[in-house]
Amino acid sequence: MDTVSAVPLIAAILVFLASIISLRLGISVAIVELLLGVIAGNYFGLQPEPWMAYLAGFGGIVLTFLAGAEVDLPLLRSKFKESMLIGGASFLVPFVCAFGYTYVISGWSLDASLIAGAALSTTSLAVVYSVLVETGLSRTGLGKLLMSATFVTDIGTALALSILFIKPNLGTLEFVIISGVIIYFAVKHSRLLFSSNAYKNKVIEPEIKYIFLLLIIFMYFAAAGASHAVLPAFFLGLFMSPYFTELSDTKEVRNRLRTVAYALITPFFFIVGGMNVSLPLVLGAFGLFVALFALKQAAKFIGVYFLARRYLPKNEMYSTLLMSTGLTFGTISSVFGYQAGYIDKTQFSVLVAVVVASAVIPTIIAQKWFKPVHTEDILNGNGK
Repeated sequence: MDTVSAVPLIAAILVFLASIISLRLGISVAIVELLLGVIAGNYFGLQPEPWMAYLAGFGGIVLTFLAGAEVDLPLLRSKFKESMLIGGASFLVPFVCAFGYTYVISGWSLDASLIAGAALSTTSLAVVYSVLVETGLSRTGLGKLLMSATFVTDIGTALALSILFIKPNLGTLEFVIISGVIIYFAVKHSRLLFSSNAYKNKVIEPEIKYIFLLLIIFMYFAAAGASHAVLPAFFLGLFMSPYFTELSDTKEVRNRLRTVAYALITPFFFIVGGMNVSLPLVLGAFGLFVALFALKQAAKFIGVYFLARRYLPKNEMYSTLLMSTGLTFGTISSVFGYQAGYIDKTQFSVLVAVVVASAVIPTIIAQKWFKPVHTEDILNGNGK
């Protein structure tokens, strides 16, 4: 069997197996896809083809858009102070600590340390959202404030990636202008497409193709401008989120978009990311792995716990642990740094390993030992 036909076949098998394992074990499918990618790359020598690398990059942008589209803008406004304080500290303290440790103590380059700061500052929107929905807390004051704070943390990461690693040139200016124009017109006029009887609920899915087109335009002009499409994709989703919450027909578009994305596109982002992780390199730098994992958890505790104790009393430890998780944006940051040449394979492998561990371990501890038991007491307000 030639490599060209074997690679997509094996990838398809991994995507399917990840879904089955996820459902059987109750673990996030993204974590399973990453782990299967690690196994495929380390034990079966599977390496991503160029088309897989592009699809993985697109998958990261789609995930970023979906994260923005999950934002409840009225909720963000109503919990602005608390969200900014908790979410801002959740981003800033780990970012500074991870950057300082890798730059001063580990001797990483400035760019590599900034990538480490971005990758380890994140809170996993996917993990937090999934846990809150599964536990019935998503409609409580506790759940709403945690989601809102998570949005702020992820916005901080998206801003950091875009601002710190822009290499300005004429293409950068062109990228910024085109991104702004696309976001403006998409927010103003997408309703014409989403609400038109000529286009909605059609099997050919013109609405989804329209969103994919906008994201690919971002990617094209980002490459020309030596930038990254993370920030415009996130803000496109953010400003289009009212479409997905206010219009009943458009809610179905979001659901179908998730189906398409999670069935085919985003699995390649996580699987390809896993393929690039070298277990021998992680084991060779195991001390660094442990140090960075402990550093992230300690920094998140410092940044979140005391504020959560004020605004989410009786649930401060549960809130801190959920805010300590990382997955999607942490992986996006690491993949971006590796593909751009800011970090080497050892650094990439260690960062992704820390990200995966932070998605699993704090979640298990929070659910097993700190899960709120008096849900009726936190149905309203700030978790009281």
